[in-house]
Amino acid sequence: MRKIIFKKDDEKKKKRTQLIVGVLLILIMGLSTVGYSLNKQEKNSEKIIYKNIEFARENNLWNANIGNFQFGFLYNPTETEKIESTLNYLNEYDNQPLYIYSENSDAMMEIYRNLFYYNKIIERIQEACPVGKICDDEIPVKNCTNNFIIIQKAEVSEIRQEDNCVFISGKDEELVKITDEFLFKISGIQ
Repeated sequence: MRKIIFKKDDEKKKKRTQLIVGVLLILIMGLSTVGYSLNKQEKNSEKIIYKNIEFARENNLWNANIGNFQFGFLYNPTETEKIESTLNYLNEYDNQPLYIYSENSDAMMEIYRNLFYYNKIIERIQEACPVGKICDDEIPVKNCTNNFIIIQKAEVSEIRQEDNCVFISGKDEELVKITDEFLFKISGIQ
């Protein structure tokens, strides 16, 4: 036999269930908002100051505003080695085409992101082949009369400039760091 439930008691039970479910939903929504804001604050808290420039880590990049430019690096200046070199500054690249040869695609992306995509410092960026290297027939051969960055694997880390060519060399796993250091140097950070 089933227990007899009056309509009035049944409505009370439904209202109480709705109230409990509603309170639980409000608690879940409130706690998730608090958790999200705490997580966002934690992510934004990773910052460093280097030579009066603030580097903030967002979306796996160290972002910094330098003058009218915004840069995004995979490494911050404290994470790179200090390689002695004398290089042209950013203004030498202003509104000119830049040719690049790279044996490391991530290092090439650092150049592209910072000099063209974010800032439009250079007119355009184009892949090129250094004189003496064997490349695809469709890639133009360039020499040091053009703004040309050559990123190549080597045992010794090096950044050097010859005429309008910049040679960035190092072990494959270090090429992105060395490329960031090059960008720090030409932008005046280091």
